[in-house]
Amino acid sequence: MKTLKLRIKDKHIKELNQLSGSVNYVWNYVNALSFEHLNRTGKFFSAYDLNEYTKGSGELLGLHSQTLQAINETHAKSRKQFKKAKLNWRTNRPDAKRKSLGWIPFKKSAIKHLHTRQTGNKALKSTIQLSLSKGQKLIIDVFDSYNLSLYQINTLEIVQDSRNRWYACITVKDFPRQVSGMGSVGIDLGLKESATTSNGDKLTTKQTQKWAERLAIAQRAQNKQRVKAIHAKIKNSRLDAIHKFTTKLVKDNALIVVGDVKSRSFTSKKTNLAKSTYDAGWFELKRQLEYKCKYAGCQLEIVNESYTTQTCSHCLKISDSSPKGRAGLGIRGWRCAECGTWHDRDINAAKNLENLLIKGTVSSTGSMVKTIKACGDN
Repeated sequence: MKTLKLRIKDKHIKELNQLSGSVNYVWNYVNALSFEHLNRTGKFFSAYDLNEYTKGSGELLGLHSQTLQAINETHAKSRKQFKKAKLNWRTNRPDAKRKSLGWIPFKKSAIKHLHTRQTGNKALKSTIQLSLSKGQKLIIDVFDSYNLSLYQINTLEIVQDSRNRWYACITVKDFPRQVSGMGSVGIDLGLKESATTSNGDKLTTKQTQKWAERLAIAQRAQNKQRVKAIHAKIKNSRLDAIHKFTTKLVKDNALIVVGDVKSRSFTSKKTNLAKSTYDAGWFELKRQLEYKCKYAGCQLEIVNESYTTQTCSHCLKISDSSPKGRAGLGIRGWRCAECGTWHDRDINAAKNLENLLIKGTVSSTGSMVKTIKACGDN
């Protein structure tokens, strides 16, 4: 299964707001009904039980019968997942203190892809037909960056973000798989550069500092819409950079080796690196690599990266000139005292990570500490 997120044209906002209001009405009804049943009998309603109470209401609310079923299934699943007797109330009223973002689920039988057409040199736009009650149809146009005509649609959820933009989140079963390359690469994760490959490519995702001044002005002016827009810009720019970086890696390589860096190790109060760590996007980088490698048949290995910065990738020894500990964090380049090779700090670490599996400089247990120490002692 794969999920595609496509932006819906703004001309459909009014219709989508009305439908999301109907969805919220059903959600609140089954939420209250399930809570009352629990207090009375001590048992929870299942999705099947809730379907009996919502059957036929779609004609009055303008919702497809399977949309009602999807709401009941999601409610029962969420209540079980969060272990709550009653879930949060949903509302899309503009004056509400805690406004819920819009959400409209559709199942496979209520979805039909009409056509995909090209607009401009590269841009694609697709038209999707969604079934409502009493034979009514909702036809939406989406900005298509995937070419939906190549996919078999399974389910679809229409969701709203904090900027009042609507997206179609489409799950697909059959889709064209990307073929991985034949090379291999190591990736060193860092804060100055979010990721550095053994080939010398670098990923920079530091967007917060770039927008810090504009964000501060908007916050002082208490311009909530502008603040939301800037945060969305930071997030989207970071995601776009990571997507382009990971796609190229999977396309060019059959083996990708990444260091096992934990974000929580850098987010404590003692380090003062929380903002830089969150801005680096390590979790998102590894998440994208995992699913992209899975679909492309590329091998992804996450290994212990101990001593990769200190070890010379040429002679595999730890010399006195290599950067060590906190004192060596400012050293961006160094020359190996053993063999005289000049290293960029991050590229050297990435090459060592790649060598772990390519040249067998790591033990079968995956522990690099013992192996590198042994190389340095010789």
